[in-house]
Amino acid sequence: MYTSLLKLFSFKDIAAIRKMIKPSSAVIYINGRFISQPLTGVQRFALEILNSLDKVKSQSSDKFPNLHFICLVPPNTQDALLPKWQTIKVKRAGRLTGNLWEQIELPFLARRGLLLSLCNIGPLLHFNQVVIFHDASVFAVPQAYSLPFKIKYRVIMWVLARTARQVLTDSQFSQEELAHYLKIRNEKIEVIPGGCEHILAIEPDHSIFADQRLAQTPFLFAVGSSSPHKNLAMVVKAIEESPDHSFNLVIAGGTFSKVFNAVESVESDRIVRLGYVTDAQLRALYSGAVGFIFPSIYEGFGLPPLEAMACGCPVLCSNKASLPEVCGNAAIYFDPLDVQDIGQHMHQFVNDSELRDSLKVRGFSRAKQYTWEKSAIMLFNTIIKQLHPLG
Repeated sequence: MYTSLLKLFSFKDIAAIRKMIKPSSAVIYINGRFISQPLTGVQRFALEILNSLDKVKSQSSDKFPNLHFICLVPPNTQDALLPKWQTIKVKRAGRLTGNLWEQIELPFLARRGLLLSLCNIGPLLHFNQVVIFHDASVFAVPQAYSLPFKIKYRVIMWVLARTARQVLTDSQFSQEELAHYLKIRNEKIEVIPGGCEHILAIEPDHSIFADQRLAQTPFLFAVGSSSPHKNLAMVVKAIEESPDHSFNLVIAGGTFSKVFNAVESVESDRIVRLGYVTDAQLRALYSGAVGFIFPSIYEGFGLPPLEAMACGCPVLCSNKASLPEVCGNAAIYFDPLDVQDIGQHMHQFVNDSELRDSLKVRGFSRAKQYTWEKSAIMLFNTIIKQLHPLG
């Protein structure tokens, strides 16, 4: 199905199309549709790496005086959402919104430059593009997504994997997964990890602890949507079956029903569901928890455990997907598919203060290895490399 879609293009040789377009080597357009979307992990990555890229470009302005970054956003993007960058210009453009803006207008608006798409998706008809696929979850865990979302992303990722100049991702695990499912060479996929220091710049909002079940009882903290691959139901079950009633489980995160297939919510006196929380509340919860538990079955990177580590919150984590790669020796791992294993590790974790203190120290060290500045420098170098053949 995906291969046949490539026949829709007027030219079979994508390289020939690039030569005919003749883009300007001095202009980098950024697909800014994400700015008007809800802030999840993908949008967080885009925003934070661009914040740091703005600083990197400012520091390199004398070396690249003719290199210009323009972030194009749909015309309905609210003023309050527009970033205040120094060197990256933000420009409303076009008349359409949403998918139509991205697929129909954006290729035309960015036709004279290299386009950078940071959120798993980009316009099919722009052939001078660097695109970031954060994971291969729509292929690997299809049961987690609604059918329209799954079909859309599978088709677009399959096509862009073949037409984009460069594919980026944020872990070696995702590099291998994308190469496998999209049938492309590993060499076409460059790894640029995310960062986590943004959480430290946020002033914590402790008003969230007005809930008495947060203030009076120690708790493990979890972040995630109700998607099956986030696997929060297994932790809930482990809590319910545990004879250790000395702690609760606090869960933050939305449902995103248009994207994910939601799991049934289990009600319990030991489970506190907060729903959406602000960044300030999130910072307070990381700092106030006994520990952070992350039971995900499939993650392309796994930002929340690193955020927790940066805040001094020890981490109890799934041993699947990219998580051991990202968290290293700074987490205690469990089998996310084994309720008993989860329960045993939670009991040990909560009742062993020396273990948690050791994890805090290792967590601080691990988190310092992942900074947005490093990520932005890697991205900047990638862009420079892609501009060379365009000139």
